[in-house]
Amino acid sequence: MTVFGPTFGDLNETNDHLGLESSPAELDAFQEVIEGMLGAYHRLDEMEEPLVAPKYLRSDGRRPAEDENRLGAWAWKAEIAGAPDGPLAGRTVVIKDSIAVAGLPMRNGSAALEGFVPAEDATVVKRLLDAGATIVGKSTCESFCLSGASHTSDPGPVRNPHDPLRSSGGSSSGSAVLVATGEVDLAVGSDQGGSVRMPAGWSGVYGHKPTWGLVPYTGGITIDQTVDTLGPLARTPADLALMLDVMAGPDGLDPRQQWDLRVDAYREALTGHVEGLRIGIVTEGFGWPGHSEEDVDDIVRETAYGLRSLGCIVGEVSIPAHRDAQSIAMPIFVEGGIHAMATGEGVGLNFRGHYATDMMDAVREALKSRGGKLSVTHKLYAYLADSMYQKHGLHYYAKAQNLSYWLRAAYDSAFADYDVLVMPTLPKKATLIPPADASIGSVVSSALDMLQNTCAFNITGHPATAMPVGMSEGLPVSMMIVAPHWEDARLLRLADAWHQQSAADVSTSLGVSEHA
Repeated sequence: MTVFGPTFGDLNETNDHLGLESSPAELDAFQEVIEGMLGAYHRLDEMEEPLVAPKYLRSDGRRPAEDENRLGAWAWKAEIAGAPDGPLAGRTVVIKDSIAVAGLPMRNGSAALEGFVPAEDATVVKRLLDAGATIVGKSTCESFCLSGASHTSDPGPVRNPHDPLRSSGGSSSGSAVLVATGEVDLAVGSDQGGSVRMPAGWSGVYGHKPTWGLVPYTGGITIDQTVDTLGPLARTPADLALMLDVMAGPDGLDPRQQWDLRVDAYREALTGHVEGLRIGIVTEGFGWPGHSEEDVDDIVRETAYGLRSLGCIVGEVSIPAHRDAQSIAMPIFVEGGIHAMATGEGVGLNFRGHYATDMMDAVREALKSRGGKLSVTHKLYAYLADSMYQKHGLHYYAKAQNLSYWLRAAYDSAFADYDVLVMPTLPKKATLIPPADASIGSVVSSALDMLQNTCAFNITGHPATAMPVGMSEGLPVSMMIVAPHWEDARLLRLADAWHQQSAADVSTSLGVSEHA
């Protein structure tokens, strides 16, 4: 791109905006000095970035036809065959459209990003292909991933596979639906406030939010680096473990990956043995006034106490701080998200790692020139974040980040007595998709009124797994299990043991032999 230096008018606007109080003569002098400094930028324009070309051949793919996308879950169809051998050979995977797949359009759920095609694969995409997976396309996600339901995506909502009038959950809506319908074997989503676990819960599949930093986020559009997480969705815990074995570990490019990162052998951890595991049912995760549904609470409690049949020790634990998680999360999601997109252009800044400059250019252009195409929730966040910044600076964002350590300590204290914490993934069953003429208040409420339990573990970084544990009124009910940092294998082992027992119970009730 061409480098343009500031005009005198530009400097004068900056002078007024920042209160620098420079005189016109001083502004002339500053402009002359700046012109001399632009040589560095001109030289950068002449240099080539060290980009990594895609390793595996691919076609451009296509937008799905209406008759093959009745639930709206597909954003783009393609076929990229990975290595001929590997743990994922023969398995199909769909990638959430907030994650870069080189050569395929990336809209992040928004018409504002129409036309952007990334040049590089995200780290997780490279790893899945190297493991033998076949990537079959991109899944629809909520507009800039700023909704926990599934009605803000362009060009339209993603519909629940159990009731098309209802939400599938978001923001990894398409990923969950395509797994639930069996159109793909496996899916990748991103989770900043519950966006893997919530659609898994309402669509009736398994979803795992790894410990923060376990899976590299490189190549995903950020909301806030302190909560960004990529995770797998699948129909069984064994497949979650299979994917995590492939996806986890440092890539040397992602600042979210800290010095204490620990990777385990997740498939090997699925021993079926969970005897003696101490399960704590978190009292405050149930009975949310105005949100919790009695049938959801009852099914989750019954399932949790039913873990005794596996040899687990089950009890109740009170964590009062859990009820403050949403208040702590709000400034991080709203202010952190808007500043990361507006200033960090969808990638962030002030870190050593990989900057996807093509993605940054596309996000900047989308926000600058196509703001009218942004969703209601995105505009709401922008208005609130800008207002708070103008009136209070970053005070509340910073205070929320400091309080996130207090919140983490509250859960860690409970982990002194319990190995796993349990609560409903979502306090209610899937809600109706609001009509096209719904009010702003209704659109926002439908997008954000189910985060009560999931958001806590994004701001504390704990791993959490959503498990489908029953049906009520024809809709899935999901239980969330949570463990200490880096104990992802513990969660997958427990989920797998429960899944195996449930499958055996169903087979027995149907008179099906395990050898059939």
